[in-house]
Amino acid sequence: MFNTYSASATDGRPKPPVKWAGGKGQLIPQFEPLFPKEGYDLYLEPFVGGGAVFFHLSPRKAMLFDSNDELINFYLVVRDHPEELLEDLKKHKNTREYYYSVRALDPHHLSPIERASRLLYLNKTGYNGLWRVNSKGKHNVPFGRYKNPKIVDEENLHLVSRALKNAEILCDDFSRVLDYAKPNAFVYLDPPYHPLSETANFTGYTSDAFGEEDQRRLAEVFQKLDSIGCLVMLSNSDTPFIRELYDGYDMQVVHAKRAINSRADRRGPINELVIRNYT
Repeated sequence: MFNTYSASATDGRPKPPVKWAGGKGQLIPQFEPLFPKEGYDLYLEPFVGGGAVFFHLSPRKAMLFDSNDELINFYLVVRDHPEELLEDLKKHKNTREYYYSVRALDPHHLSPIERASRLLYLNKTGYNGLWRVNSKGKHNVPFGRYKNPKIVDEENLHLVSRALKNAEILCDDFSRVLDYAKPNAFVYLDPPYHPLSETANFTGYTSDAFGEEDQRRLAEVFQKLDSIGCLVMLSNSDTPFIRELYDGYDMQVVHAKRAINSRADRRGPINELVIRNYT
């Protein structure tokens, strides 16, 4: 058993190594009172993304999943080969021409370390830190024009690597969490959000959309995790559809600022839901 967090454990905690759409770093202070108050012996996160909750909690035993194979390769390399990754990162240049030459590379023709290095470089130097792919799975974010992006953050990458050594990391569908769930596990679910409007959808994490049927399938997984005896916490948009899917569960409203949106007029505070099967 271990505690979910410690108010005094603020120094030496890893920061998410990549900026990810929907990242939860800004919401951690609002999440603190919503995390389980008692210890749990396994942490499961089926949509790890930037990993803000995982890195904040720093559990002793975890399983992290994501359907984005680029992201999962990155985490595996950071966990198992941090020095090789740091060395490869030093070759990158913050110029427009170099950026587009790296973006044009086929990651499947690169070594795992080169592939991880490419992802981090594009994430740090691409416009607004956005990772987005088109229908063919090609990264299509333009050059960000940052004066001095921190491509090589040696201290934080070592902290991230140490935290990831406590985790099994899998590229898979979120439903696979059911194969590993057990009573007293804490499961945090952070899926692509249900759109607030028909024009507000963002499905650019991978080349596959996450639609209403996926949201319904996720709600079924939530219910099954609940029946197993897991502590389950889920983030999503505050819409009638989501409220109906999780009717009967505890719902708390948190306020997020969507700073990653490409349009400045859509970066203001917005209500989000945290849904739990515990109080």
